[in-house]
Order: sequence, then structure tokens, then C-alpha cells
Amino acid sequence: MLAGEASAAAAELEAALQTPPVTHAAAFFDVDNTMVQGASVYHLARGLYRRKFFSTAEIARKAVDQLRFRLQGETPESVANARSSALSFIAGHRVSEVQILVEEIFDELMADRIWPGTKALAQQHLDAGERVWLVTAAPVEVARLLARRLGLTGALGTIAETRDGVYTGALVGDILHGPAKAEAVRALASHEGLELASCAAYSDSVNDLPMLELVGNPVAVNPDNKLRRHAQVAGWRVLDYRVGRRAARRALLTAGALGVTLGAVSAAVAIRGCVRSRRVS
Repeated sequence: MLAGEASAAAAELEAALQTPPVTHAAAFFDVDNTMVQGASVYHLARGLYRRKFFSTAEIARKAVDQLRFRLQGETPESVANARSSALSFIAGHRVSEVQILVEEIFDELMADRIWPGTKALAQQHLDAGERVWLVTAAPVEVARLLARRLGLTGALGTIAETRDGVYTGALVGDILHGPAKAEAVRALASHEGLELASCAAYSDSVNDLPMLELVGNPVAVNPDNKLRRHAQVAGWRVLDYRVGRRAARRALLTAGALGVTLGAVSAAVAIRGCVRSRRVS
């Protein structure tokens, strides 16, 4: 609930600066594997590692923490421990420093990974006079940068605390994940006078069912197997822009393996946010 409220509040300033919507409809897009190929936080971690933002030894320690988290399962205690451990990297770094790095890394590793089909879907909503928001567990700075580059309305993402221009290592609220995404969308819709029954939502992950079921036009994009089955039963549209099922399966396996070693690290170095795995977004 807190993550949804924090993200919606952070978006209000952006919303106030925009032209009022033509209609009472909007579209909400997940980012990882929906708008961008792969996990944005993984690409960010790669770029930061190349720039010696953290060491191999630190990665190893975080990998152990992440593996322990996965073996223990998702309990309040394990989530709190993993979250506390992951955030140690960003503590003490200046916001201005990391924002510059985010811009560089986006151009280097992410700009060419945007799905053309999903980008076209977002443009269709814009052309219809609707607002288009990214809603993701990824760092809000990454999401906002992507939204600016695509000409979208704005972005909701996971937010980390800063004090005097420096990251404290604590989150504002919690990870924008699962039900928290739905809460953020509901709060934003209330603020902007949107009719959720007229809105659309797009995601690849079954974890986003709360958000997808909140709107009148849910769409599964590059869906995981559970979401694909749910969408077929529910009669939702299913769009898959991946080239070949074998390639898609290989990508999922690769992402899963990388998640064990980089999941917590990626979460830690993510700007104003953390993501436990590629499927959290």
C-alpha cells in the first residue's frame, strides 16, 4: 500500500505539468519484458559494474544473500533482510552522480532493447488522446527516463530515500510490485479522474494480475506461462513479440540464472528502488 501511495504521490507533480487528458482513459505499461527486453535493473547493474561502481567481492556477498532469500521463500522476515542487505550499495552515493550514470547506461545498454511492438501500442494510446504511464518495480529514475525518451506521460516506480542529495539506503514505502502496482494505478486514476473500466494495462508477468484485473482492457504481452494460461481462460488479448518460442525459453532460463547472482545486486544499485528478480517487474 505504501509503495503505491509513494509512487502515485511522486507522479502528481509530473501529472500537474501535463496537458489535461482528452478522454477519461489511460494505458499502464509494465517495463521489464513488456516494454524493454530483459530486466532493466540487470542492464543497469551491468553498466554500473563496468564503471566500477561496486566490486566483484560485493557481488558475491549479495549473491549469497539473494540465494538465501530464494531458498527461505517470501516471508516478512526474509523480505526485510534481503531488502536491508540489497540497499547497502546506494547508501552514500550522490543522486546527481548516479543520475548521470543512468543516462549513460540507458543509451549504452537499454535504448536498443525497447520492443517495437509495445512502443507502437503506447503510441496508439497517445494518438487517441490518452495518457500513457509506465508502472514498474524498477527504479523510478529509469522508468522516468524511458517515459521521456518515448514521449509518454510519466512513470511510477520504486522510490528510495534521499537526504541532502545523497541516497540513505532506505526505501520510501516498499517495492512497487504485485498488489502495490494496482494501488498505485488506483490512486493515480483517482487523482486524474480516470475511469478504470475504460483504461488498458499491459504486462508479461502473472505477478501483475492485480493491475491487469483492475482495468477494463487487460493485455498480456510476451507473457510467462501462468499469465498466458490466465489470459486465455479470461479471454484477454495475448501479444508476443519474441522471435520463436525456443528463443523465448532460452531467454527465460538465462534470466533465471542471472537472477541468482545479480538479483540482489541489481536491486541494490537500482536508483531509488530495488527489484528481487526479473519477474518482480
